[in-house]
Amino acid sequence: MAKAFPTGNPFLRGYYAPVNTEADAAHLHITGEMPKELCGTLYRNGPNPQFACRGPYHWFGGDGMIHAFHIENGNVSYKNRWVRTPKWKLENWEGEGLSGSFGHPKYTDPRVMALNSTLANTNIVWHAGRLLALEEAHAPFSLDPASLMPVGPDDGYETYGKKLCGPFTAHPKVDPATGEMVFFGYSAKGRASREISIQVCDAGGAITRAEILQGPYASMIHDFAVTKNWIVVPVFPLTASLDRVMAGKPYFAWEPDKGTHIAFIPRNGTVADVKWVTAPASYVFHPMNHYETADGQVVIDVMKYDVAPLFPRPDGSPTSEHEAQARLFRWTFDLSAKTNTFKEEQLDDRPGEFPRFDERFCMSDYRHGWIVSGNVVDAGRDARHDTHHGGLTHYDLKTGKSANWTAGPRDRFGEPIFVPRSDSAAEGDGWLLSVQYVADEGRSDLCVFEATDIARGPIATAHLSARVPAGFHGNWRPGPL
Repeated sequence: MAKAFPTGNPFLRGYYAPVNTEADAAHLHITGEMPKELCGTLYRNGPNPQFACRGPYHWFGGDGMIHAFHIENGNVSYKNRWVRTPKWKLENWEGEGLSGSFGHPKYTDPRVMALNSTLANTNIVWHAGRLLALEEAHAPFSLDPASLMPVGPDDGYETYGKKLCGPFTAHPKVDPATGEMVFFGYSAKGRASREISIQVCDAGGAITRAEILQGPYASMIHDFAVTKNWIVVPVFPLTASLDRVMAGKPYFAWEPDKGTHIAFIPRNGTVADVKWVTAPASYVFHPMNHYETADGQVVIDVMKYDVAPLFPRPDGSPTSEHEAQARLFRWTFDLSAKTNTFKEEQLDDRPGEFPRFDERFCMSDYRHGWIVSGNVVDAGRDARHDTHHGGLTHYDLKTGKSANWTAGPRDRFGEPIFVPRSDSAAEGDGWLLSVQYVADEGRSDLCVFEATDIARGPIATAHLSARVPAGFHGNWRPGPL
């Protein structure tokens, strides 16, 4: 029998609370004027547990739910569906949660353990004619772009899974020049293993490279960077340990004494040619963009935390009194230098997350970037778990100027997605799409901005009567369904 969700977890209430319905809406009410040239679908992914899990719940451990906003001829439709993974299907059949967060062996039913199922709850990308729901511990899960239902009897496993030499990151990088997709996977030799898979598939989806890199220790590596000549994998000291979890302590924990180790692997070489750069302990969930300068230096713009958020120390104690916040930094590496150092420059002092840019300029020098920005709020709330992402910021990285749009005092924005006005439009010429949670009304809107003029506010807003819960990532698929 389905049990009520616990009331004490901040990631199961308010903006984060799961929704228990799947919905279809053919014509959302719109204020402003939706651009007629805007044609395609915004897909968003995030954790939305079908049932209360066994044991303590972690936000990263909820079942994936896709929220799709299709825009065409000025009309906006909406559809949401759980990703029907093997885990979701078994629990749906049984009518209750059967697993702990991160598959904790103390709480997880052996039937779920045997499935080794993805949660498919972190990102959703369109590549080689496939819509792929992703998390970072399993193979991609293929979905139909219109119905959001699984594709094929193997749900995409035949396409990628049997050919993988490790898990598939939630943040693959697509080279705009070749269409090839570069990806990696941590814990490639089993849970809490130090090995990292390095892989590439071509524009048609066929895997063309598969190697294993030996990491310095087992770590949660959420994202990475790719430039014209390098695959850059950062190993931060957010460590994984099976011995620790079996002793009743955290599976992932912050161990800053281990330091940061950044691997530079040649795109036209092998893992045997890796160059390592060491750095002080920090954590980065997401870079913005990454490229090489004319003289061969590697530039990576990152949202950097001094301490890994959302996870404790090895003994289970919090890492700090308040939840860590990320700020925009630029890291510049000179791999020809004899010193094991790099240059770090802080580009902004405001906190934020979910950096995005014009993906046509991935791996190239660029000008425009966007983040969700805001401050910690503590008015009657648990400030350690409630970073207020109620604004959007646009950066002009060439002039150093920035602009903001801020919603209501308790409202939230999801990750901003850039959509170009046309394939040949100049960098940044297009729209910025973001889902806004309207706190006072307990529902969400899809907001459309002129991408380089967000300070004027949304030019069009499509209104939902329901809420899109706090999620992680999304992407745009152009064209009709």
